[in-house]
Amino acid sequence: MDFIDQIKQFSKRVESLQDSLSTEEATKTSLIMPFFSLLGYDVFNPQEFTPEFTSDYGVKKGEKVDYAILNNGEPIILIECKWIGESLNKHGAQLFRYFSTTNAKFGILTNGRVYQFFTDLDESNKMDVKSFLEIDMLNLKDTQVAELKKFHKQNFDVDAIFDSASELKYSNEFRNIFAALLQNPSDEFVRMFLSETYDGKCTQKVVDKFKPVLRKTLNNYIAELMNDKIKTALSTQEEAEKDVHASNEEVEDESKENENKINTNQEELEAYFLIKNILKKTTGNPDDITYKDNERYMAILYKNKTTKWICRIYFNQSKKFITIPNEDKKEERININNVYEIENYSSKLESALKNYMK
Repeated sequence: MDFIDQIKQFSKRVESLQDSLSTEEATKTSLIMPFFSLLGYDVFNPQEFTPEFTSDYGVKKGEKVDYAILNNGEPIILIECKWIGESLNKHGAQLFRYFSTTNAKFGILTNGRVYQFFTDLDESNKMDVKSFLEIDMLNLKDTQVAELKKFHKQNFDVDAIFDSASELKYSNEFRNIFAALLQNPSDEFVRMFLSETYDGKCTQKVVDKFKPVLRKTLNNYIAELMNDKIKTALSTQEEAEKDVHASNEEVEDESKENENKINTNQEELEAYFLIKNILKKTTGNPDDITYKDNERYMAILYKNKTTKWICRIYFNQSKKFITIPNEDKKEERININNVYEIENYSSKLESALKNYMK
């Protein structure tokens, strides 16, 4: 079984066990130790995977980090664990202290579901405040799994991981900046485009005039790219289906007919990106916000769970509107004239999301 298949299988284990784990110790035993075993480490060998690792040079004597992965007796990875129901925000202090007092080059903070990977890109021997890689076992991405594979015992190379960590850190920062600019272009960003297209004097009034135009243009362009990729994927799938045995053709044709009824339009995608940007501070991870489209509406979801819908977008009607669940999970209908009016209901969207994060 390939590594990515093993990780996806483990993801199912996390999903099935997460609601039954009520303590940090249960999380360690049921999820965290099996995870590192999957990475090739002997979790029952204290000379390789040491629990309650203590350093004599810690700020406070006797402090212990949950686990340390050793190589020739020296720690190379420090691991701090939390209960699966606990957020990882503001829990890196202990890991931060140990990082500077050992030879470990990497630190991992985890609650069994989310794994945050740290190193010292900003200042040598001082752990960065921000992780360079974060993996959510219930929202896996192939590119992230490829980076995780570098931490497998058989592949572990400090220099190679450190080099890729620098690229990952800045690519994540670039993505966040670009996402913000898509929803609220800065004056400098607008001026850059105008310098290549506008012949007149670029006054503040001109910048303000073209700012919503640029925002709409960029979001529409991204939506078009996504639609092109979807069409290409569907076209490839149709070609492959031509080789399927004739006995399956009727079932497949019916499935295609249902799929073709779903038309994800540019406005829906624009609304999705807008809501994703609104909620990124609340969730801490923009990738937690996903969508599922159907014939009647597009549902904006938390962690891809249809039972955890944040709002529903009805843009296929004569009048545009969205619905947001209140505390009683009843839908509140809000009529809108255009996509950007959704920003006026940011607090309602944040409240809906927080109901699922409790």
